[in-house]
Amino acid sequence: MLRRFRSHCPALKPFRPLLALLLVLSPAAYAARPFVVDDARVVDRGACQLEAWRRNNADDSHEYWAIPACNVKGLELTFGGGYLSPDPPGSDQTDYQLQAKTLFKELEVNGWGWGIAAGALRHADINLQQNLIGNYYFYVPVSRSLLDDRIVVLGNVGAIDNRDADRRGMTWGLGGEFYVHRRFMLAAEAYGATGFERFAQVGVRLWIVPDHVQLDASYGGSLQRFHDVHWNSIGIRLISKPFF
Repeated sequence: MLRRFRSHCPALKPFRPLLALLLVLSPAAYAARPFVVDDARVVDRGACQLEAWRRNNADDSHEYWAIPACNVKGLELTFGGGYLSPDPPGSDQTDYQLQAKTLFKELEVNGWGWGIAAGALRHADINLQQNLIGNYYFYVPVSRSLLDDRIVVLGNVGAIDNRDADRRGMTWGLGGEFYVHRRFMLAAEAYGATGFERFAQVGVRLWIVPDHVQLDASYGGSLQRFHDVHWNSIGIRLISKPFF
């Protein structure tokens, strides 16, 4: 996306020398964790990325996540996990996530794209409904590019099955990426599932090394119980060049 954005913004050439949303959604600037609403983009073929972040919750617990992913012949494979450090200590939790994602139509400038992702989570313990993942889940990401990629609208629909808690539901999400500068992006999203709470989150992403190193920060919470359920996070995304 940065290459496309640059070609339509000649006034930004003097700044040309990067965690964007997620993401997103080159495709390297797609929606990314800790944002939840995903986009219709995958990391470049033959390339890998690492998304890592810390999340501070209202109950004084802390989450630490590391999610590596690689694109193998058009299929983006993810395997990573999270660790929850509670307050007071004594009931630490660890989750392991496996996901596969592919696209049926790649997102183009001023166009749209869509795909499908499915995954499994061992020990769905760490705020599963806030992350919109369960023991098993799938979703369809749809993205629409507007104003030469300066705005990207994101939509997700899917389902989760949390067998640990015997809860399941249809998931939904709506978000947007807003490029203030080719290195700086604002993001906002709302999401939820039938039988679960609804959440919203806002944040920023900053490319430190274009297409390769990105920093992000977010703030969000429950739309029903914001006083009790809210969080902030800070993270980094590292993206390699294609090497296989």
